[in-house]
Amino acid sequence: MMKFEGIMPALVTPLDKDERINVPVLHSLIGYFVKKGADGFYVGGATGEGLALRLSERIILAEESMRAIDKKCPCIIQVASTSFNDAIDLAKHAESIGADAISATPPLFFGYDEHDVYEYYKRLADAVHIPVMIYYNPAAGFKFNAKIAAKMFEVDNITAIKWTSSDYFEMIRLKDLTHGEMNIINGPDEMLLMGLCAGADGGIGTTYNYMFDMVKAVYDNFKAGDLAAAQQMQNKVDRIIGEMKNYRAIPATKAILEQMGFAVGHPSFPMKQYDEKTKKEIFEAAKGAGLTV
Repeated sequence: MMKFEGIMPALVTPLDKDERINVPVLHSLIGYFVKKGADGFYVGGATGEGLALRLSERIILAEESMRAIDKKCPCIIQVASTSFNDAIDLAKHAESIGADAISATPPLFFGYDEHDVYEYYKRLADAVHIPVMIYYNPAAGFKFNAKIAAKMFEVDNITAIKWTSSDYFEMIRLKDLTHGEMNIINGPDEMLLMGLCAGADGGIGTTYNYMFDMVKAVYDNFKAGDLAAAQQMQNKVDRIIGEMKNYRAIPATKAILEQMGFAVGHPSFPMKQYDEKTKKEIFEAAKGAGLTV
């Protein structure tokens, strides 16, 4: 099974005013990151607003992303839905168009227990023949720990986890419990270096959409063994993230991309939608904190 490594944008989904996929902008954005050396893409995740989009638009997003990436690097498609049957359909569709893996949050809202979540991921994995990446984010409502994730790793094609948690003790334990074999990807952008030191194989992040080069420098310096340079760059990244915490993450990310020349549009309703003045304010705040584009 494929192992995912390196720096992979949690891709923003360009939307028009009717919340349809803006295909030309999507292709342009992907092309931009491919040229910059992206190690892969995470499509339709939280940053990509996957759970908020029409099912038909998620299908278009997956197909057009695969078309734009054109096998230049791996593509992971997030398929979770409030309807498990839709999630299965999206998973099978992702496999049919050549996705390198699918990913999914745990089932949402209804307070599922460990058995429920295990069965959910097992049935999702049984529906396809490509790798499955668990998407762990405590905000989704289910708390993973090393033992739970290691048990799921026993399912043949559950090979990876996107660990969007600051609990690096459990990440270290997970790597140990799976003998270093589980493919762990760091989620928190502000702690990429910590995740790499704890055993993560790479990172998937929101802010990679607008400071890809800086984040890639954290990773490249870490891999080269220059921890001082990696820490210095992580500090620069975190100064920008510190400023961006004054705003909502997805609307702010889209605002910066708009100022960079990518007409990604507003987030899906009812997420906050910044006016043009605020978009410029966000961009200037990011630049003032050290963003270079």
